[in-house]
Amino acid sequence: MPAILAAPMATEFGIPASWVFGAFSAALVLSALLGPMVGRAIDARGGRGVLTASNLVLAAGLAGLGLAQGPASMAAAWLVLGIGMAMGLYDAAFATLAGLYGRAARGPITGITLIAGFASTVGWPLSALMEEAFGWRGACLAWAGLHLLLGLPLNRLLVPPAPPPERGSAAAVAGPPPPRFAMPLLAFVFSATWFVTGAMAAHLPAMLQAAGASTAGAVAAAALVGPAQVAARVAEFGLLRRFHPLVSARLATIGHPLGAIALVAFGGPGAAAFAVLHGMGNGVLTIAKGTLPLAVFGPAGYGARQGLLAAPARLLQAASPFVFGLLLEGAGVGAALLVTTALSLAACAALLVLRPAPSGPVHG
Repeated sequence: MPAILAAPMATEFGIPASWVFGAFSAALVLSALLGPMVGRAIDARGGRGVLTASNLVLAAGLAGLGLAQGPASMAAAWLVLGIGMAMGLYDAAFATLAGLYGRAARGPITGITLIAGFASTVGWPLSALMEEAFGWRGACLAWAGLHLLLGLPLNRLLVPPAPPPERGSAAAVAGPPPPRFAMPLLAFVFSATWFVTGAMAAHLPAMLQAAGASTAGAVAAAALVGPAQVAARVAEFGLLRRFHPLVSARLATIGHPLGAIALVAFGGPGAAAFAVLHGMGNGVLTIAKGTLPLAVFGPAGYGARQGLLAAPARLLQAASPFVFGLLLEGAGVGAALLVTTALSLAACAALLVLRPAPSGPVHG
């Protein structure tokens, strides 16, 4: 939403667009801080109540944004949205599935990300259409209404109220001990890859233009990211499903570096290759964020652990658009991509250090 509505919002308030993105970054930071608490609540009582409440909180934040009268009330509305993001995005959904399905949650987690891979494909043009028809305030209020009319009843009526007792007791059974240093290694992997994801989400079209692509070519190449994500998730759901999640995660971390090599080597003509390779890697890494902790640690305490692992990643994701923008402006495309490539390869190295538990692969 900020990618479409930040500019008209800033124009009306008479502030730089960077202030709107700053408020969005503050919402991400708040979401990171609240993540462990939300995860513990889902571990204790199941996810239906949390997910249903998230629609109410997100609708309240969006309504507050649509009714904001100045920068202060706009920033306050973004903070409300930060609370809703902690309650209603991937982390909360993954924790809910881990409680319901235990170690078999890999398939449902992949299924969610497969469908949600079209979020930007739908959300960007729909936000633009609503902004053109009703203004940015009307677009915010329309999204609030969709949370109440669509999201809330789906969460309330289709998510089971709590894990069945036999699932909950099975989750508490101790499995093989996790590998040494698994928590810090995974925290580093998620932080490094989320930095890259956040940077690309904010700067991809502009970066491709700076690398030599035309405006139309950059936009067309950037549009390939969504389909590439979905294609990679289909592969994860089928072919890669028979392997341990570590295998698919390791492969995913090299997608961005390979794309960077193509872009630096060929310039504008390499833009499509970069978008596809980056998108495929990012698509699988989104799944790995949910399936790796499940495979390494098991379902017991999954929600709280997921919140702890996500906290540093969200903080870096909040900073990445600003930091990567400075790199692009000050050092150029090659140097900026060198940083993101190094982070991706470091994440791959960390995953190579992390070994599967002695029980072997976990099948979803």
